Amino acid sequence: MLVGLGTGRTARRGVRALAERIRSEDLKIECIACSKATEQLARELELKVVDFALVEEVDYLFDGADEVDSKLRMLKGSGGAMTRERIIAWASKRRVFMIDGAKFVDTLGENSSLSVAVMAFGLASTRASLRAVGLNGICRRNFDGDLFVTDNDNLILDVSLTPDHCVEELAAHLNDIPGVIDHGLFLGEADEILIDRGGKIDKMLRQD
Repeated sequence: MLVGLGTGRTARRGVRALAERIRSEDLKIECIACSKATEQLARELELKVVDFALVEEVDYLFDGADEVDSKLRMLKGSGGAMTRERIIAWASKRRVFMIDGAKFVDTLGENSSLSVAVMAFGLASTRASLRAVGLNGICRRNFDGDLFVTDNDNLILDVSLTPDHCVEELAAHLNDIPGVIDHGLFLGEADEILIDRGGKIDKMLRQD
């Protein structure tokens, strides 16, 4: 079985749990990592990581999310890995996302910003295009003050969403801006959401 490993704190819990199951049950599993950080963790746990460039289809993906609403729409990108996360999600036959209860929201953008991955080339022009659709973004920086750079050498603009934004229309607009590489609106990727509510796990399944 080929398993996609997501990015972020919740996904790291899943990676460690998977490694323990592989050891205890002698499972035959290979892994694809959504980020360099996840790949490093997987190798430290002695999981077999394969090169996604050579893979057409992934059997199962587990990942986390920053926010999820009742329609299984998600906001992702706090780790800056949404481009690779989306590519692996679309290559996966089964896609499961795990969150804690505080991340289940009425409206996307309630507690988290929207992450937009952009090329440094043409940055000012791209930001102007984002302002034209009502998004004012600031460049994400590391704790030391340097610009945050993704695994694909892109920058991240963090923008605020309001309840007035139609996320479907906004995603379409973002997809049409040439300087935008990807964004954190994952509106149709989840097949299943697992919500940890203090030890009790609620499950949401896509109905269509």
